[in-house]
Amino acid sequence: MRVHAFASSAIAAVFLMGGACAAGPTVSRPAVLDESGPQVTVTRDGDHLNIDYRFGRDVPVWAFMDSALETDSRQPWRPRQWTVQTPGVVMERRGHYDIIRSTDGGPVPREVQFRVRPQAVDLEAEYPTLLFSNGAVALPTRQLDVFALPSVQAAEAVPDDLNRVTLDGGSSRVTWRDDNGPVLFNGRRHDQLTTMDERSYVLLGEATVTPGEGLSTVIDPNLPPWIGEEIRGFAPRVGQYYRDRLGAPGSGGDTPIVMVAWNGPTEQMTSMGGSVLPGLIVMSFEGRGVTTAQPDIMERSRWFIGHEAAHFWLGQTVRYQFADEAWITEGGADLMAVRALKRLDPAYDDRSELQSEVDDCVNLARKPVAQAGGRGEHRAYYACGAVFAMAAEGAQKQRTGGDWLDFLKPLLRQPDGVLSREEWLTALTRTSRDPSLRGDMERLLDQGAADPSAVIARLFQRTGVAFRVADGRIVLS
Repeated sequence: MRVHAFASSAIAAVFLMGGACAAGPTVSRPAVLDESGPQVTVTRDGDHLNIDYRFGRDVPVWAFMDSALETDSRQPWRPRQWTVQTPGVVMERRGHYDIIRSTDGGPVPREVQFRVRPQAVDLEAEYPTLLFSNGAVALPTRQLDVFALPSVQAAEAVPDDLNRVTLDGGSSRVTWRDDNGPVLFNGRRHDQLTTMDERSYVLLGEATVTPGEGLSTVIDPNLPPWIGEEIRGFAPRVGQYYRDRLGAPGSGGDTPIVMVAWNGPTEQMTSMGGSVLPGLIVMSFEGRGVTTAQPDIMERSRWFIGHEAAHFWLGQTVRYQFADEAWITEGGADLMAVRALKRLDPAYDDRSELQSEVDDCVNLARKPVAQAGGRGEHRAYYACGAVFAMAAEGAQKQRTGGDWLDFLKPLLRQPDGVLSREEWLTALTRTSRDPSLRGDMERLLDQGAADPSAVIARLFQRTGVAFRVADGRIVLS
């Protein structure tokens, strides 16, 4: 589960919610045999990038770990943007990966250069390049990682999922430079920057950081003003709300950042996309339809920021243990966003949002929720996770008068940074003093139910969540 999208004639969006760690922002990496990795230099030169690889050994084939396809064309993006400058070397697609090899079948030269014209395209299950209207470009730090292979045929045999695969290669050591000035990383400027294991973005070009107590912002100077004003006004407030209720995220270090790009007023288009990584929310807007204020876009952008900012706590401060426990972070972040948006905007229709969660959980919990990812039904993690969080909130209210964030706060203090299913359910039993709640949730998680509405109704009855049943449908009150 890494990329989720919704689209209509009015608005299209791509939300990157995270990978195997389901924090939203954390993506698992395969095991490696050699952690030295290549040395890479990225230099911005006007509207181009020069990318220079220096390999420490002779290898027949190097393959790029991040070799996603473009969402629309389902074609590899890298060969369309990168031009090999080194004679005798070709880049091509083999199997699921972009590779480089020598034309004569021998080892790849120890030094390989590329000339890159970056483009902003939506990618399947991967972090995209961001282009800013003033010529600045932001690249994912791990986009340059490669692994070694003994042959082209071996490249064709590598599975598309690298998790739990042992690879001969490691994180690239990348030096970032801009001929026209410093680079931006984690909200700070650097004349030159080196990254290796970080999972974030580096921005090359002009950008202004607007500090905030909860969230700082980096916004494209040509973004339609109403969007910039909305994000600058809202993002720090939602971040501060979470901080006030839950304390500083993680170790309490740098203030999280929202980075927003503008891809121009394309005709007959209204789009918003985004991704989330540790300490960073990335968004991009495009289309004539967003040049003037649009209530739908404002509402979805607020929701996106609210949900993704929640992952700085529920997803980064603690993460889930196994992929089938994604309901802990995704459903929990949904309810966090609902509570934050209602607190910051009393007119926000929180009941409608939560009703959608209940309806979707009913539809998706006829089969085991824990196995939803394997069925491609990732929405079950969000919807049923939110239903479980609502029940936990109800139990907290009955016990102390508190809410979901009060239930969640002590769970964020896990010494190993992992909030497991067992720990979550144990906390529910401790708060509610009713072990039958756990039993019903485990039934939905592991078996599903012929009538999920009946199971959810029992959960809500025992935890005090207000609802009525109308024609067999649970309707929140």
